[in-house]
Amino acid sequence: MAGALEGIRVIELGQLIAGPFCGQLLGDMGADVIKVEPPGLGDPLREWGQGTHKVQWEVIARNKRSVSANLRDPAGQDLVRRLIADADVLVENFKPGTLEKWGLGPDELRAANPGLIVARMSGYGQDGPYSDRAGFGGIGEAMGGWRYIVGEPDRPPSRMGISIGDTLTATYGCMGVLAALHHRSRTGQGQVIDAALYESVLQVMEGLVPEYAINGVIRERSGSVLKGIAPSNVYACKDGEYMIGANKDSLWQRLAEAMGQPELGRDPRFATHLARGQNQTEIDALIEDWTRTMSVDEVDALMIQHAIPAGQVYRAPEMLADPHFAARGAIVEVETERFGPLKMQGVFPRLSATPGAVRRPAPARVGQHNAEVYGELGLGAAELEKLSAKGAI
Repeated sequence: MAGALEGIRVIELGQLIAGPFCGQLLGDMGADVIKVEPPGLGDPLREWGQGTHKVQWEVIARNKRSVSANLRDPAGQDLVRRLIADADVLVENFKPGTLEKWGLGPDELRAANPGLIVARMSGYGQDGPYSDRAGFGGIGEAMGGWRYIVGEPDRPPSRMGISIGDTLTATYGCMGVLAALHHRSRTGQGQVIDAALYESVLQVMEGLVPEYAINGVIRERSGSVLKGIAPSNVYACKDGEYMIGANKDSLWQRLAEAMGQPELGRDPRFATHLARGQNQTEIDALIEDWTRTMSVDEVDALMIQHAIPAGQVYRAPEMLADPHFAARGAIVEVETERFGPLKMQGVFPRLSATPGAVRRPAPARVGQHNAEVYGELGLGAAELEKLSAKGAI
C-alpha cells in the first residue's frame, strides 16, 4: 500500500513535535520523508516518553529515513540544499529567520526549485511583532485561549496530558501542504505555508471570541462539563467511570426512559436544551445517582439498547483489549529495530482507494540512511567519511 502521496518527497527539518508530527502525517499518507537530524544525539524526541523504554520516537518517526547534517556548518547546509533541490515539500519548525540565517530561506530555495512547498511552523508566525520570540506548544495553548478554560473553576488552569498545541499546528501544516500540492498540480508553483502555534489553537476555540465580542461573555473553566451543554459528562459507576452525551431533546428523553424515569424527559426543568443548561448541576446529580447503582457494563448495555451516544473512559489497556479497535486497525503492531514488535496507533483517516500505512519503522540510529540518501546525490563512502570527520554529518 503505497499511499496517496506516493512519489512526493518531503525533507523534514526541525525537532521536537510540530515539524516531526507534520512529517509523520505526510509519511503515513505515502510520502517519502527524509528526516534531517543533527549529528550525534539527533532529535531530542528520541529520548522523550514515559517509562524505562523511550518509545515516543517510534511513532512520530515512522515512515521516515534519517540522515544527519550539521545545519550550522556550510558543508552540512550545502548537503541539505542539494536534497531540497529535488524535493516537493520542506517541513521546518525553527524560530523565524533561522533558515534564512543558514542560507536556506524559502526565497533562495524556491529560486532553484519553483515548485517547492515550504511548511513553516512557529510559535507566533513568520511576521508580526512577536515573530522573533521563542514559542513552544504550551505557550500557543495559553495565548490561543485553551489553557485558560481547562481545569476546575477554583484552581489554576490545567494542561492537557499531551502536546495538543504542537499537534494541532502540525495538522494544519499538513492540511496546508495538501492544499498547496493541489494548487501546484494546476499551476506548477509552490508556496509557503505559515502555521503559528497560537493561531492553530485559536482556530478550534469555537465561539470563544465572538461570544465576548457580541455578549461580553468570557468563557471560564468549568471542570468536566461544557457550560450550558447537558447532560454531557463522565459519571461514576460501581466499578469505574462512564461518559454519556445526551444533550439533545430526543436523546434526553431516551436516557430518561433508560433510567426508568420517563417523566424526567418531560420535566420543564430538563425538557429543552436551554432548561437543561440552566439546571446542569441538578441533571448531572440525578444521572450519577442512577449510574452509581450499576456497573459500567450494565450502563453500557442500556445505552446501546436505547441508542444513546456513550462510552467507557479508556486507558491504553482498554484500547488494546477492545475488539472494535482491532477490527478497524486503530492500533497496529510495527516491527521495530530497537524494541521488536511494538503496538501503536494506526494511520488515520482511512482512504478507500489509497490507504496509508506504516511502511517502515522509525530509524533506530541518527543518520541511519546517510549512505542510501546521500548516495542518491552521487556521494560515495569516502566522501561521506570526510564529511563525518569534519562534523558536517
